[in-house]
Amino acid sequence: MSKTNATMRLTLNHKEAMLAIKVLGKWRTFVIKSEPGVGKTSMLDAVVDSLNADAPDEYEGIYVDCPAKDIPDIGMYVPDVENGILKYLSSELFRLGNGKKKVIMLDEFMKSNKLLQVIWTRLMLERYVGDVKLPDGSIVFATSNNESDGVGDTMLAHAGNRVTIIELAKPTASEWVANFAAKRGISKVIQTWALMEPRAFRSYRDGGQDDNPYIFNPAKKGVMSFVSPRSLAGCDPIVKNRHILGDNVTRTALAGTIGRSAADSMAAFLSLESEVIYTKDIIADPENAPVPSKVAALCMTIVNALDDIKVQDDLSKFMTWLARAKSEEMESVFFSLVLQDERTTRIAQRNAKVAQWGARNFDLMVSI
Repeated sequence: MSKTNATMRLTLNHKEAMLAIKVLGKWRTFVIKSEPGVGKTSMLDAVVDSLNADAPDEYEGIYVDCPAKDIPDIGMYVPDVENGILKYLSSELFRLGNGKKKVIMLDEFMKSNKLLQVIWTRLMLERYVGDVKLPDGSIVFATSNNESDGVGDTMLAHAGNRVTIIELAKPTASEWVANFAAKRGISKVIQTWALMEPRAFRSYRDGGQDDNPYIFNPAKKGVMSFVSPRSLAGCDPIVKNRHILGDNVTRTALAGTIGRSAADSMAAFLSLESEVIYTKDIIADPENAPVPSKVAALCMTIVNALDDIKVQDDLSKFMTWLARAKSEEMESVFFSLVLQDERTTRIAQRNAKVAQWGARNFDLMVSI
């Protein structure tokens, strides 16, 4: 959600940033900044898919890895002997010969050298690749890290004043689970760990995070493994193959992906699956199905249930069971996840038990 208090940083979440690019990108160039691993790069496909949903196959996405490019990778002048001139030819990277409108993402734009930034600036401001114009209606946007991240991001001041710079907010744990992890089949253990460790989704720029052992912090020099939405997703094959890898390889691989503190914490969750209650057993007998004594096992049961609840009766019975846990925190987690997913939201909209819970917990519903 956007921050509107004058004392807070103004940020956009992924959906808001995508909407801004889709609606305004024909006229304005956005530079999307955030700390590492928050999901800037994934916005390219999201914007293209959204545009093509309105006009099928009208747009194509072009990914440009700016720090890895040099001037010949963009285009060059070649002799036109017949006319006695040099003619500019753009790189095949931009696929300008097929006439499609482009959505060009200049990834890590602010890590480009200064000469290339000048070339990128013409693309961003005038929609030209060298001397070749993009098709009308094309969109160009750029991504980079925050300057305070200390990873080499700078921009020429005059260029910065000609674009729209916005900061991309880190997702909350429930946003990451509902909008990314659940849709991509990320391990339920990882999803549960994320929900139980919300501080892993805090930013070092929030303040009061000096003792947070999980997150990226440029003040902690030399730390390369930390929790981010990207690195958490990277744990998925490790967790899913842990029975083959064994405990030592699993924990070591996790530590090399999300850091030692997060790996030790996540390892404690790996033994919980035996305590999870199957959704089918809950729906079959919500008044008597066991309720896990450990909060983490209860949370994992909730995460599992989101995929299994198909109709309103399933939802009502699961809520009956969940009420027996007598945990407002877990109820809030459950409803947060339900209301962030289109499928479960449709089921919940006309559910009497959902309405009753919302009336009793209006303050929680507002925060969701």
